[in-house]
Amino acid sequence: MKILAGNSNRSLTEAIAAYLGVPLTKCQVRRFADLEVFVEIQENVRGQDTFVIQSTSYPANDHLMEVLIIIDALRRASARRITAVIPYFGYARQDRKPGPRTPISAKLVANLITRAGADRVLTVDLHAGQIQGFFDIPTDNLYAAPVLVRDIKERLKLHNVMVVSPDVGGVVRARALAKRIGAPLAIVDKRRERAGDSEVMNIIGDVAGKTCILVDDIVDSGDTLCNAADAMLRDGAQVVYAYITHGVLSGGAVARIAASRLEEMVVTDTIQATEAIRVSNNIRVVSIAPLIGEAIARIAKEESVSSLFD
Repeated sequence: MKILAGNSNRSLTEAIAAYLGVPLTKCQVRRFADLEVFVEIQENVRGQDTFVIQSTSYPANDHLMEVLIIIDALRRASARRITAVIPYFGYARQDRKPGPRTPISAKLVANLITRAGADRVLTVDLHAGQIQGFFDIPTDNLYAAPVLVRDIKERLKLHNVMVVSPDVGGVVRARALAKRIGAPLAIVDKRRERAGDSEVMNIIGDVAGKTCILVDDIVDSGDTLCNAADAMLRDGAQVVYAYITHGVLSGGAVARIAASRLEEMVVTDTIQATEAIRVSNNIRVVSIAPLIGEAIARIAKEESVSSLFD
């Protein structure tokens, strides 16, 4: 087995390699003067089972090109199998045509990864499950729920917890987590006027006196979470936490979360935390490296990945 790292989240890659007890393969990913990406794999990978770990987070285009070029380099170096491990799959929010003459960019990115030479894809909490079908190669979509549930059980008293979906689209995800901890479910009814801006209308469910846990796959601007927290506290919630898989947190999102009425927001390390996140007093990062590491080990040994979530 060979583990290779791009530049997007080297700390996560090192944690995964440590979990597997496998040293990182020597691989140089650098830029020419005009910012062209250049890759040189500095070890023999002929006939090896290779795993390229790279989130396509900010800057998304640069990190996407890195993973495509690493895959091409591995294919030309005669690797036996190439698995693209993409903890955060960028462009996943562009999974359909929201209007006329608009692209389905998630499908385009899936095509690029496949044509570059990947034999398999491993990712975490896709924004839309149907993106698995955009790939013509085996694709495993891991769920961060076991990691989040473990943290919830360690830190909160479950008898007074209510899981809340921040919108109707996230109900399936929130219901699955609520089932794991035996908690009731509420839903935030909101109207989005434009991208990155949302207005909370009302809460479906009785949150009065409850410890509320907002559950979502991606937090970007943070507006939805902050507005949802305000609405729940207005309806009598005792305290509001947020558990999110992918902390995109673009623009002034970290400052917005810090100034919000959220008690705490927990994100996984699928996207490398910025310095602002690390020093924030109400944002905490939990590692998903053991989950991804175990999935990689099972793929390498041709064992079931889905049984991780049974």
